[in-house]
Amino acid sequence: QVRLVESGGGLVQAGGSLRLSCAASGSIFSINAMGWYRQAPGKQRELVATITSGGSTNYADSSKGRFTISRDNAKNTVYLQMNSLKPEDTAVYYCNLQTLARSYWGQGTQVTVSS
Repeated sequence: QVRLVESGGGLVQAGGSLRLSCAASGSIFSINAMGWYRQAPGKQRELVATITSGGSTNYADSSKGRFTISRDNAKNTVYLQMNSLKPEDTAVYYCNLQTLARSYWGQGTQVTVSS
């Protein structure tokens, strides 16, 4: 079984920064990618950023230039540095891990950006 534990969410003013972390543990084999998604109230879950085991990254247009995803393969941990936060970034942020067999999700961490 795979477990994803997120941390780093919270309340921040517009223009501020937060760093999210997600540590994966358990029976992890052949990780293809890890990433972050978010879901705001009344909206569908959407991509924020992903990073492959080889280090290739993919960002949503809304994340480009403000967010940076990185990972520590030795620790099976992925990070999301979020700068210049906007009120529209307010959402529950979910960590995702993709293997050859399936996709795993964390429990989510709330990010609230006040104006």
